[in-house]
Amino acid sequence: MALASAILVCSMIASEAKASQPILKDRTYYEKRGDIVWEAPISKKQIALTFDDGPDELETVQILDLLKKYDAKATFFVVGQQSKKKAHLIRKEIEEGHEVGNHTYFHTFADKIKNKEDYLKELEDTDRLIEEAGGPKPTLFRPPGGVYNDIVLDSAKKRGYTIVLWSWHQDTGDWSRPGKQRIINKVLRNARNGDIVLFHDNVHGQSQTIKALERILPELKKQGYQFVTVSQLLKTKEKEVMELP
Repeated sequence: MALASAILVCSMIASEAKASQPILKDRTYYEKRGDIVWEAPISKKQIALTFDDGPDELETVQILDLLKKYDAKATFFVVGQQSKKKAHLIRKEIEEGHEVGNHTYFHTFADKIKNKEDYLKELEDTDRLIEEAGGPKPTLFRPPGGVYNDIVLDSAKKRGYTIVLWSWHQDTGDWSRPGKQRIINKVLRNARNGDIVLFHDNVHGQSQTIKALERILPELKKQGYQFVTVSQLLKTKEKEVMELP
């Protein structure tokens, strides 16, 4: 009896100690909760190309032309401030079958948020610009730099977004203009089913993204990849999960 009581006490102490340990909020934690998406591993050869920081009068138009040439759909995460006088570009993205997501109004990084109310207004104002350009209310949100905190997570939930980052092995770094070949190699050498690839359609200085895409798009298509929006990719993953025995 005494032994059983001692075991019970030890078990209770162990349980309390475990309960008091802080929760490790790593990538696995957020993926399991469905708070953040990095990629969508699937059996089907689909890949999602994403473009941040636009729209831009030159780069966005050239990218759209390339996407059309290779029957590719993509997701554009637009900045409200960039979009204010460029509704025609968002309209063009939508009309050509692409997806438009929210990327804040001022490209505000999570560690620069002054208060939640201002941040929510940024998101709301950007949504409104997208809707005024003829798009549906965005369901996808990408925080600038992929930086997030509790304010970002709570705000996204309040606005009804899914937070979308990118596959860690598919961060092209094109914003820093590392060289066309490095961008090409990054994507082609690491391509996997369900990848979410990070590009930018508003690069300071002469962009290398377009020249890289001229090689990336035909090569991935030759390999049998289908270029889809992030939402389409997530639907494919959901369907495959439901079909599991």
